[in-house]
Amino acid sequence: MSVVPTAGKPRQLLALLALNAGRTVAVGTLMEEIWGPRPPRSASSVLQTYVLQIRRLLEAALPEDSRDTAKDLLETRPNGYALNAEPQLCDVQESDRLATEGRRALAAGDDRAAAELLRAALDHWTGPVLADVKAGARLSIEVTRLEERRTRLIEEHIEADLHLGRHHELLGELAGLCAEYPWHECLHGQFMVALYRSGRQWQALEVYQRLHSALVEEFGLEPSSRLRRLQRAVLRSDPVLERRGRRGFNSPVAALEAVGSGTPLGAGTPIGTGAPLGPGAPLASGAPIRSGAPLRPGASIAV
Repeated sequence: MSVVPTAGKPRQLLALLALNAGRTVAVGTLMEEIWGPRPPRSASSVLQTYVLQIRRLLEAALPEDSRDTAKDLLETRPNGYALNAEPQLCDVQESDRLATEGRRALAAGDDRAAAELLRAALDHWTGPVLADVKAGARLSIEVTRLEERRTRLIEEHIEADLHLGRHHELLGELAGLCAEYPWHECLHGQFMVALYRSGRQWQALEVYQRLHSALVEEFGLEPSSRLRRLQRAVLRSDPVLERRGRRGFNSPVAALEAVGSGTPLGAGTPIGTGAPLGPGAPLASGAPIRSGAPLRPGASIAV
């Protein structure tokens, strides 16, 4: 049985409580979410009515042999309310737990375990955050925060898969992600690496060109120096891009952070260990420098 109210404002109330499961949410915070900065005089009594409606739904959904009551689950606390739920029953908290374990495995060099844990954490995301809830001021903040967490989780999952040499398997997913996040440099960088390793150098450069055009047209900005370094490495077909393991260029999540002194990247210089792609590094011989030109196999690529 669903315990989600059909009316909009009780739905907002339950969503905010659920995203803060186990923690007290102040009455003032709940009022601000539902009515904005100027709640009506009747706000306090109406809020209590919404709480009662949710408790009735919870009561109806409880098993007959349950020792809990609806008041135990949706608890009145000093100055607020708290929704008490087991962490494993809350998608956000369970996803966070798996993501934390995955990050530990990634840091320890256990890429296979990291990939499995991070994928399991992502599986708890089944669509846009609060897609069926009208978000007020407080929920809008939560939505932004959760979307950022999801994006970071995606980056880390792709990083682990790149460490494992799964670049072919990632191409379709990364193509969709770059369409969903047209200005996200890290995902575009990961897509470039996966394409390059799949023997599609010209498509890797085309991804860079699309991002370049999108950033210039939308914000008047050039791609970051980190991504330009990656483009130069692709242009030169630098052997370091093909290396596997943690001493090669597996993911821009870590490797593109190597902002350095301008030392040009050469063969035998591992990128994931702090060696920068220098801003003065030479490009492929005779490559013209211009922007806006379409990319195709065999075309001269511009920086």
